[in-house]
Amino acid sequence: MKPFTRHIFITLLLLATGYGAWAQIPRNSFRPGNANGAQRFNQAPNAASMQKVESIKESFLEQKMQLSADEAARFWPVYRRYQDELREVLRLKRINNSDAQADGREQIRKNMEYDSRMVRIRERYSDEFLKILPPEKLSKLYKSEREFNDELIRRVGEHQ
Repeated sequence: MKPFTRHIFITLLLLATGYGAWAQIPRNSFRPGNANGAQRFNQAPNAASMQKVESIKESFLEQKMQLSADEAARFWPVYRRYQDELREVLRLKRINNSDAQADGREQIRKNMEYDSRMVRIRERYSDEFLKILPPEKLSKLYKSEREFNDELIRRVGEHQ
């Protein structure tokens, strides 16, 4: 891993206190019937931690994509709206899945609807991104997002 990338991930781990708190939760806290674990599971990282993670992620993506000043000025506002829309659908999906519902079919139907909404959001924003970026950079965006998320998950897992 390149030194700059290593620095980003180390900084990410130090700043992401909301994610770091997960490492302190015993694994058996998430077993069925453990209300304390469920309560901890439903707590979201604080907004300041999330903003720091997003800032580090944006720096990482910008470095990987090698955006020009003009591309960056046009790209980031659209990307942030894209992330906000995806986050909202994921929040709704988590709420839907937080407790077993009496009608499991309805829960499954809602999950499918949330998945469809996410696909529609991705399709719409891919078109928007292609108005700003060449296809090669858009492809690099998606690859870099996966790389960032995989590394974040790996690092958080190491601290459990």
